[in-house]
This record gives sequence, structure tokens and C-alpha cells, in this order.
Amino acid sequence: MKVTFCTRESANVSGGQNTWLCRFLPDLRRRGIEPRVLCFTSSREEELPTVRSLRQTRINCTTFSAEENKYTEQRIRWLLERLAEDPPDVFVSNMVIPAAYYAGRWLREAGIPTVGICHGGGMYDLYPGLLDQFVFGTVVYKVSAYVCVSKYLEQDVLERHPKEILVRRIPCGVPIPKDVAQKPNGRLRLAYVGQLVEERKRISELTHALCRAAREVPGTEALIYGDGPDRRVVEQILRKEGDGLPVHLVGFVQNSEIPKHLLRCHAVVLLSDHEGLGLALLEGMACGVVPIALRGAPGVTEFVRDDVTGLLASDRGDDFVATVRRLREDPALWERLARSARAHVETEYSDETCAARWQELFEELVNSSGPPKPLRIPRRLHLPPIHPALAVMDERILRPHQRLIRRALRFVSRVN
Repeated sequence: MKVTFCTRESANVSGGQNTWLCRFLPDLRRRGIEPRVLCFTSSREEELPTVRSLRQTRINCTTFSAEENKYTEQRIRWLLERLAEDPPDVFVSNMVIPAAYYAGRWLREAGIPTVGICHGGGMYDLYPGLLDQFVFGTVVYKVSAYVCVSKYLEQDVLERHPKEILVRRIPCGVPIPKDVAQKPNGRLRLAYVGQLVEERKRISELTHALCRAAREVPGTEALIYGDGPDRRVVEQILRKEGDGLPVHLVGFVQNSEIPKHLLRCHAVVLLSDHEGLGLALLEGMACGVVPIALRGAPGVTEFVRDDVTGLLASDRGDDFVATVRRLREDPALWERLARSARAHVETEYSDETCAARWQELFEELVNSSGPPKPLRIPRRLHLPPIHPALAVMDERILRPHQRLIRRALRFVSRVN
């Protein structure tokens, strides 16, 4: 069986979706499924981390410059041309890429099932458009299956009673290292792993929280792993507030190296208001590291159960510091939570468990699809109107009458 995945990546901003993909595809290949990746990138020249990681594991990865080919029609045509060269048995869109979903119309006509993935997280605002267009919209544009990585994302879909598509919950699996983190010996080391972005991750508040914990809880230190557009904000806070404190910005770390770093820590911290799943917490838990998150944060609290598999703080201020102090001063609590966290991830979120669920879905789709047909690439693409929620990622080529209207509006604005 051959499965082609479509994803996208920008410089220094890979995201949990691609972290998962880089680990998942080699597991899929070991199960006898041959994966391939078509990746939209922000740079034609530079080999970005996801592309480099995939190629290092000998995953066939073909790139296409999204900056030089900004129109949805261009992207659809490129996808269809690549897929026609080597038709897969299943096509999966790993990101919110309208072009990949629109291309699914012609793939399904050729007997190739399509799968969309709802990761949530930073793309959460885009999913209403994705659902309206490709899960509950016109039949010809509906995906064959829609996978949600968490229970609360799945519930959002099921509450609207989708018809004629499969809806599955399959979390992003994480590797289970042979080694486990050692219990704190005089110092409690906190870790943040993820993008350095204000929106979603609340990175400035998290950095302030780590500095305060290191200052007010003796024997506490913190490491920040990651990169992103708000790196300067983190650096400024550390220069101003973290001077002399054991809080350090490590920066970008290769996906394969993350477990090695987490094994040296004792708690992994994520203080987002909501996450699609909270992959960094699962990675830490797999290493026997205690997760600390915000109480009530969707996508996190379904596996971080307070005082059972981790600790939940009510805020990023006083209660977060109190939570860190409690963990620092109670070694027995740390040992109990670390053991429980790892056991829970081994049972429900391991790479093996989640890859098996994906394999079952692919087999179900292939077995229920009709006989394959030649993949037809239309001479002219007729697409539905742009959905407002997807407009930021769905730029269309202007038709002649649209160009005339735009010129007229520009002329009027200059005259006035």
C-alpha cells in the first residue's frame, strides 16, 4: 500500500504536526506501508528541518515553493501532477492546506480515498472553514475520512452529525524511550518544548512564569527548547528578568534529539489556553517526566489528570509557582506522578498503538474504495467560493472581470 501525505513548513517553525509526521512515517514503513510526502515550503533554496529529517530517514519528500506559487490553483495543479506520476492508494492532508483538500475531488474520482487531519492548536481558527467546506459541505469536496487527534476535537465534529464520511480519533503517538528520567537530586529541572509564539503558546507569560518559579522556589531551574517568530521576546525577558537565574533558552532541537533532552529534566511545562493534543507533554510523560499544564485547557486535560498523571495549575502566576514548589518539596509525589504518566502514555499514546490505528483506517478505506481509474487533471479549475475562515490560506487567481473591478477600485481610491 502507498500513502501520500501533504504538509507545509516555514523557516524555523515546524510545529507538532510535522514533529509527529517525521516520527510516524518510518513506523508506517515498518508496517509495510510506503509513505511519500509532498511539502509546501517557504523557501526554495533552504532545506527546512522537516524536509531534512524526512530525507535522513529515507522518506521520499518532494518540495514546492509556496511563496513563489501563492495561488490555490497553482498548488492544486502541482499536487495533481505529482500524484498522477505515482498514484497512491490513500492521500492524507496533514495541515490546513485548502489546495490539498480541493485536489481531493479529482483524487476521489480516480478511486483514491482522502483523509483530513484535525490537529487543532495553532490552526484552530481555521478548522470551522475546513469543516464547512470538506466535512459538511458539497459532496464532491468531502474527504473520505476525518481524523481528530483528541477527544474534544472529535466531539466538535460528531456534534454536527457528519454523513457519508468516517470520523476517527487517533492521537499523535510518541516514542517510549528505554530509559526514564531520574528523580530530582537537589534540583528540579523544568522544560518547555515547542514554538516560541505569543498566540497559542503564550510564550512571554510562560517565560515570566519560569523565571518566577526559578526565583521563588529554591533548587529550581528551567530550559526552553524551541524557536519561532517571538524568540526575541523570550530573549528580552531573560535579559531583563532572568539575569542571574538558572533559566536558559536552548533554542531549536532536532525532533530525534528531543527525548534525550527531556530525559535530563523532571517536569515538562505547557501553559497554553488550549492545544490540539499537547504533544510536548506526551513526549515528556513518555520519558517519565511529570507534566504541568493549565487547569481546564482542552486537548491537554484529557490525559493530564491532576494529581494522577500530572499537575494542573489554575493560572500562570501564584498557583503555577505553588505547583512547582509542591513538586520540588515532595520527592514521593514526583516519583508517583512520573511513574503514572509514563504508564498512561505507554498504554494509550505510544507510536505503536497509534500507528496500528492508522493502518486499520487505511485498510478500511482501501477495501471500501472502488476500482482505480486514471487521475484526470482538469484543464480549468472551477472551485467553490473562498470560505472566510480559510481566506488567509486560499488566495485565488483573479479572473479578467475581477481584475477590472480591482483596477476600478484603485482608480476611485486615488481620485478620492
